[in-house]
Amino acid sequence: MDCANQTWVQNFVLVGFTPTQSLQPLTFLGVLCIYLLTLAGNLFIIILVQADSGLGTPMYFFISILSFLELWYISTTVPTLLCTMLHGPSPVSPIVCFTQLYVFHSLGMTECYLLGVMALDRYFAICRPLHYHSLMGGHVRIWLAAASWVAGFSAALVPTCLTASLPFCRMEIAHYFCDLAPLMRLACVGTAWHARVHGAVIGVATGCNFILILLLYGGILRAVLRLPTAASRTKAFSTCSSHMTVVALFYGSAFAVYVGPPRGRAEGSDKLIALIYALLTPFLNPIIYTLRNKEVKEAVKRVTHRLRALLKGS
Repeated sequence: MDCANQTWVQNFVLVGFTPTQSLQPLTFLGVLCIYLLTLAGNLFIIILVQADSGLGTPMYFFISILSFLELWYISTTVPTLLCTMLHGPSPVSPIVCFTQLYVFHSLGMTECYLLGVMALDRYFAICRPLHYHSLMGGHVRIWLAAASWVAGFSAALVPTCLTASLPFCRMEIAHYFCDLAPLMRLACVGTAWHARVHGAVIGVATGCNFILILLLYGGILRAVLRLPTAASRTKAFSTCSSHMTVVALFYGSAFAVYVGPPRGRAEGSDKLIALIYALLTPFLNPIIYTLRNKEVKEAVKRVTHRLRALLKGS
């Protein structure tokens, strides 16, 4: 396209999803219910960990940090999803669009680092049980959690700034939130170099953490297989199963979107896959970490008992 004929957009338009008129109310209510249940589930975990001293272990500290992250992660995209479902294509200013892009990817990369830290926690718990509480003491766990947030919000600056510097000639974003690939399709210039830089930055952040998780679980597997009884091996694996499930969900869907050139995928496929890691994964995380978890069930009983005692006393 000739640069002299380029026009720069004043506002973007999020196309979102366009369900049929008969399914629109049902789809909207379904997404709204998932959103509200996700907020309630993650808030429940945060409050429970703070309220019960029995969940004061490093593992539950990191789970509560992950739940706090998920509250913001899902709230970054779902409101615009609901808006497009209710009102159709919705205009969004460039400032709001690139802010959403930055916050979403910052939280996504933070979750990558946090999942790596949680794998390290499980490695120390199983492979170094005698030194676990000293290795994951209060200051260490706070430092690791803070480092995950700083690293995530720092790494997301590069793809966001590069994308924001592009000249855009079209306005309709084939997505329900501002993401890298849909935005680059609107650019007036070639974006192959930008895509390579995005892939390198996101690949380092996600790929290195994924390799670290695999290496740590390789060590965990060797340690568990050396345990003397089947019962002890089952118990050790049970403490890791929830984390492994979350890792598989998050990395599987993220790799499907962000690995490979954006122009190599069918337009519109990004937003379908994004529903998995931006909506479904935050919804499932509280269920995965609490379902059939005896420690959580016992903590709920203790907190409920204390609340009843307080109500009777008053």
